[in-house]
Amino acid sequence: MLNFIYYPVSAILWFWHKAFSFVFSPTSGVAWALSVVFLVFTLRAILYKPFVGQVRSMRKMQEFQPEIQKLRKKYANDKQKMTQEMQRLQSEQGVNPLGGCLPILIQVPVFIGLFHVLREFKPGKTENYIFNAADVQSFVESDLFGAKLGASIVPIQGAPSLAELGTTVGQMLIVMIPLMIMAGIFTHITARHSVARQTEAQAASPQSAIMNKLMLYVFPIGVVVGAPFLPLAVLMYWVANNLWTLAQQRIVYKKIDAEEAEKQEQATTNRQALAPKPGQKPNRNGAAAKNETGESDVDLTKDADPTKASGDDTPAPPAKKPGAKPVKPSSGQPRGGSNGSPNARNGRTTSGGSRPSAARKGKKRR
Repeated sequence: MLNFIYYPVSAILWFWHKAFSFVFSPTSGVAWALSVVFLVFTLRAILYKPFVGQVRSMRKMQEFQPEIQKLRKKYANDKQKMTQEMQRLQSEQGVNPLGGCLPILIQVPVFIGLFHVLREFKPGKTENYIFNAADVQSFVESDLFGAKLGASIVPIQGAPSLAELGTTVGQMLIVMIPLMIMAGIFTHITARHSVARQTEAQAASPQSAIMNKLMLYVFPIGVVVGAPFLPLAVLMYWVANNLWTLAQQRIVYKKIDAEEAEKQEQATTNRQALAPKPGQKPNRNGAAAKNETGESDVDLTKDADPTKASGDDTPAPPAKKPGAKPVKPSSGQPRGGSNGSPNARNGRTTSGGSRPSAARKGKKRR
């Protein structure tokens, strides 16, 4: 029923076994162990771009998380409307939630396919999908320090016993115990890297808190407890998969963090370029335009005196001193005029009009 999974998995395993058979013996346990490891590397190399897309999708989800919270509050009583608005928001932001699940969804059937193919390596069997009778016999005879790659400490129903495969529990434990410990540790470290990338809002969520505990503690313990029920080659697959994940996370996260830092630096540079320079006055309506050096575009060749520019040779009246009182012109002198004398420039006339007449004094006394 799942032949569409079993045949590709067995084909990749067969290819790498043939490649390592040129270096090691075809019946060598090292050749078969490396074949399983490079089966993992081949799969993860194919899934590299989807993994990068998953990380970018998660980063975008974190950026518009406040908008999602607003939608949840706004449509708390209308689940259908809330789902539609969330899908619209994700479409506008270019985020596909299923894209983040793609690497995991592909690895699960591969894990199942490898488990099934390894179980079919039985003594006396003539074929195993891509493998012929000689390949099956080669796998059955291969071992690592006496431990058979297709054997498990607790055989599952239908699987050959340790005696039939020519090994013992002690020989299996010598190889499996270090791998069990490594599998548990690497699973915990991988989960810790993922949890460290979460925002404070995500970590504070009750669902996220439960899932984080499962990834950090339950899954690693589950790998250690379930290892005796798995074939030795599947345990190697798990360790190699976690090693690749750790290296890949370090490379991808470092690359994406560098891109984000470069974007922030570019944005800061743009803001500084658009900001006014120190000491430069803002350009208001009606003000002279500023050139690149911050100076006003004023033609200095023209005379600054507006009276000379208009052709009037009459000198302009002197500027009033701060706090000086306005002086009314006398009746015999035109308003605003001046005869050029110091008294006239100081706001006083030379005629006797500066003193009040006797008639005026008399009026005041009355």
